[in-house]
Amino acid sequence: MKQPANAPFVIATRESRLAMWQARHVQQQLQSHGHRVELLGMTTRGDQILDRTLSKVGGKGLFVKELEAALADGRADLAVHSLKDVPMQLPGGFALACVMEREDPRDALVSNHHARLQDLPKGAVVGTSSLRRVVLLRDALARMGRSDVSIAPLRGNLDTRLRKLDDGAFAAIVLAAAGLKRLDLAARIRHVFTPDEMLPAAGQGALGIEILSERQDLIDALAPLAHQPSWLVVAAEREVSRSMGGSCSMPLAAHATWLGGQLRLEAAWGQIDEDRPDAAPQPLVRANASAAVATREQAVALGALVAQRLRQGGARPMGEFAV
Repeated sequence: MKQPANAPFVIATRESRLAMWQARHVQQQLQSHGHRVELLGMTTRGDQILDRTLSKVGGKGLFVKELEAALADGRADLAVHSLKDVPMQLPGGFALACVMEREDPRDALVSNHHARLQDLPKGAVVGTSSLRRVVLLRDALARMGRSDVSIAPLRGNLDTRLRKLDDGAFAAIVLAAAGLKRLDLAARIRHVFTPDEMLPAAGQGALGIEILSERQDLIDALAPLAHQPSWLVVAAEREVSRSMGGSCSMPLAAHATWLGGQLRLEAAWGQIDEDRPDAAPQPLVRANASAAVATREQAVALGALVAQRLRQGGARPMGEFAV
């Protein structure tokens, strides 16, 4: 299928402030290359269901299904996603056509009164929407001897989460640094976790653009926007998740960096029972590997190797346990 002559490209996007920023960023980039671009704002199931954790209602794929439907029925030409929200296996007929230059992939502690985890008062509550952050926070707090600090679910878009913090529901919350920076909210960050402190999610901080795989015209139009180093890094990270079961809601972290001409990939897996939130945290399983990587195929191979090492260390792929 080819774009009709003179018709604008239409970007399907969620209507949250951060999603609209991301879509407008892509719009501006495409316009700078001479394309006409319009936005189609949509509300997804992930935006509508706020009273349950994502892992219990279908995972972060809920944020992309309606956007994919708009691509399939011709209402839109491309969809812009936070890549960490994109399922590891796309439906048939869809393709990830572009990964743009990555923002800061790290997690950030946001608090109105406390600068670091260790500064939290006795009995404090930390909010997060992510099973990955839950297992990593539990591990970090256990190493600090802070069994008094609890972790509670935090849903909603970025502004909603910040409002819940400001209303006093939490002593601190953990968010992606990239979203805060993109919305000029970096001043809200009290501490940026190093990867050693909290390993990021696969694809965190990167924007991915999804299209119908047959749209060669879009592949050509998006080529100047792609950032190959970022694409290689996230390809390795996402392969760890795909090899471990493909769920964005899995308690799994994967983070790759360039080091001395090689791609170094680290991953961590934790076990969690959402029906027993007060259960003692289980030890994390960690794995890493490095390789010379110049192609996406080599990046994927590195991700598969790290996933294999996770399984050898005791991590169980999705489907072997309930989350």
